[in-house]
Amino acid sequence: MKSELNITIIQSHLHWEDKQANMIMFEEKINSISSPTHIVVLPEMFTTGFSMNPKLLAENMTGQTYQWMRRIAMENKIILTGSFMAEENGEYFNRLVWMQPNGQFGIYDKRHLFSYANEDKHFSAGQKRLITTVNGWRICPLICYDLRFPVWARQSNMNEYDVLLYIANWPERRSTAWNTLLKARAIENQAYVIGVNRIGNDGNQIYYIGDSQLISPVGEILFQSNEESIQTLTLHKKEIESVRTQFPFLKDKDDFVIL
Repeated sequence: MKSELNITIIQSHLHWEDKQANMIMFEEKINSISSPTHIVVLPEMFTTGFSMNPKLLAENMTGQTYQWMRRIAMENKIILTGSFMAEENGEYFNRLVWMQPNGQFGIYDKRHLFSYANEDKHFSAGQKRLITTVNGWRICPLICYDLRFPVWARQSNMNEYDVLLYIANWPERRSTAWNTLLKARAIENQAYVIGVNRIGNDGNQIYYIGDSQLISPVGEILFQSNEESIQTLTLHKKEIESVRTQFPFLKDKDDFVIL
């Protein structure tokens, strides 16, 4: 693990179900980043907002959103991640793509579908996590409602990952849960936790306050914002190693297997 990892998070409003407008907007924001960064993180369903209209809006893995992510990652020499509606073999997924600057990519399909908004009636659930490595830092990206299910995020092996990353469209009305659970995931897994949310109203007039944040492995808020913002966060190897050495709590965890 290199001593530092820079992650840029973009907290923004979203144009409802308007892919082109969102891609133009995010391209401008990404091009404005002046700080050195390894990874740029966009919110959940960054091209459409949290819409339940995949029959009209979903794309396959050669579509315009995939091509846009590939081009932006290559041109800016960054890893770019965020989720969009993907279609595969007649099924729809809320799919996070982890796009590398060389064009290679990984995917994570949202495991826990938000039945309260009928997401489970429009999308299929993912079956496995993605843990990826950047400069020796291991990162586990998850999506929004996954935050409420600690077993899915739990370190199943000793120090399986170093950073837990949640992208979201998490409404202001449930911000207490967002803020509380992000801290809990950091403390129980002794990992940095980053939450990247959106702001503004969506097409259903649901309001989002943002609250994107970085939390230390002991649950301290290192950064938090309720405004439209582009923020580069620096994670430090010494901090995570110190916590895990002084307080080796993970060795006492319960073993389990998700079937």
